Amino acid sequence: MELTAEIAAYRAGSGDPGRLVGEFRRAVLLVPLAGGSDEADSGLMSAFSGGIRWFYAFTDEEALARFAEARGEARREWPYLAVLGARLVDAVVPEVDGPAGVAVNVADADGSMLFPPVAGIVPDAYAVDVESESAAGVA
Repeated sequence: MELTAEIAAYRAGSGDPGRLVGEFRRAVLLVPLAGGSDEADSGLMSAFSGGIRWFYAFTDEEALARFAEARGEARREWPYLAVLGARLVDAVVPEVDGPAGVAVNVADADGSMLFPPVAGIVPDAYAVDVESESAAGVA
């Protein structure tokens, strides 16, 4: 099953969290660049909410176009990178100063999904629900 179908199943109450995360990790996601058309100076587009940096990611160009339309920016060019979900959480999240997660298809009221910085989604060292060894007093 593809990611959008797993999101729909999960939102309908019949999905499996493990399958959902697995599909997310295997999915090629479109991640818009923050700085516009000059890719060399652009980071990945994100927002900060609830103490978490959320990277925007989309399952296809149509979902990205709906996001652009919702922002009133459909006429401008939207450069993006195609990135595996696993790469986002395993390589990008650890580079962020503070907790980070991925917001998929955020302009789709019935098809969006947040993948927060918790164990099982991001590496344990960056999960907000895992006590670090230094915080636990282990040296």
